[in-house]
Amino acid sequence: MPLTQQNNQEKQLLHKLRPSRIVLPVLLGLSVVGFMFWRSYRPGDLAPLADAKLHWLLIMVVVLLARDLGYVYRIRHIAERELTWRASLDVIMLWEFASCVLPSAAGGTSIAPFILSKEGISLGKSLAYVMVTALLDNLYYVITVPLVVLVAGDALYPHEVLQGGLITTLRIAFVLSYLFVSVYAGLMLYALFINPVAVKRLMVRLFSLPGLRRWRAKAYQHGNEMVWASAQLRGNGALYWFRACASTAFVWTARYAVIGCIIAAFTEVSAGEFALIFGRNLTYKVILLIAITPGGAGIAEGAFPTFFGKFIGTPTMTNFIVLLYRIVTYYLYLVLGAVFLPRWITRVFGHHQAPSEATASLR
Repeated sequence: MPLTQQNNQEKQLLHKLRPSRIVLPVLLGLSVVGFMFWRSYRPGDLAPLADAKLHWLLIMVVVLLARDLGYVYRIRHIAERELTWRASLDVIMLWEFASCVLPSAAGGTSIAPFILSKEGISLGKSLAYVMVTALLDNLYYVITVPLVVLVAGDALYPHEVLQGGLITTLRIAFVLSYLFVSVYAGLMLYALFINPVAVKRLMVRLFSLPGLRRWRAKAYQHGNEMVWASAQLRGNGALYWFRACASTAFVWTARYAVIGCIIAAFTEVSAGEFALIFGRNLTYKVILLIAITPGGAGIAEGAFPTFFGKFIGTPTMTNFIVLLYRIVTYYLYLVLGAVFLPRWITRVFGHHQAPSEATASLR
């Protein structure tokens, strides 16, 4: 790739991550929560805060820290220890930040290869490592959903709030998203470990059909990326994949457990209800996947009471828990990303261009 073209791409990617992008999602999210508080608040509604169970709040903090440390360990392991612990932490913080400031459909995965490549990892390996994380994340969803459906059944859907057609729509969306993720995960498995060239040809032919041709170039590029990734990943032993799978299961289980920990801090939650809250995260995720706002801001806050309100009590307490949940899982990473990004730019661009030149693209 010509140097000028590469520099332009770097500036475009850094521009997408500029710290000023945190303003819109914060305004959207807090406006929705503020409106919900205004509509629901009654004197005395927040009295349960005085009886908060501190041990559950401590567990929540431990789960959050364990999740982030798990992410740091996973990316360092998947990258075959080419990243230092410091670099791994930077990568995860920027990856989370990208997921927060970009629409959910794009997420941090679109930026991750660039971040890894600036850490000195070749483009082929960067793409391979990002594909591994995406594949493992999808496989966790594919494996967990049937287990949760088996245990919770129809209780996964908020019948207490939604009626008839809305429940049917949510169920259809949930099934379709599961089928899509399953098919995509299956294609990635086949492409990365069996026949990447055949999958590349299939994608190009599929996107050559009328109505899909506008995405043909991207399909061709994605097919090439799968071929490169397959070449990089073959030869890794069973221990490599066991640790990658175990760390993925750990971080996603911790991620889905956070809501249960917060709710348990302010109300009585049985083991069965905690498991159901965990399961409802999977249906809640469908809403976040189709959200068009950065990080699902506004939509995530607005949909939360529908899925979890029955476990909490008053609407006002539900709105407080929505706010706390988004603070520790979303707004926190907006702030951390805005702190980590300038330092990362100075570190990775310092030997190649003046930090001011790289930082200029953030304005």
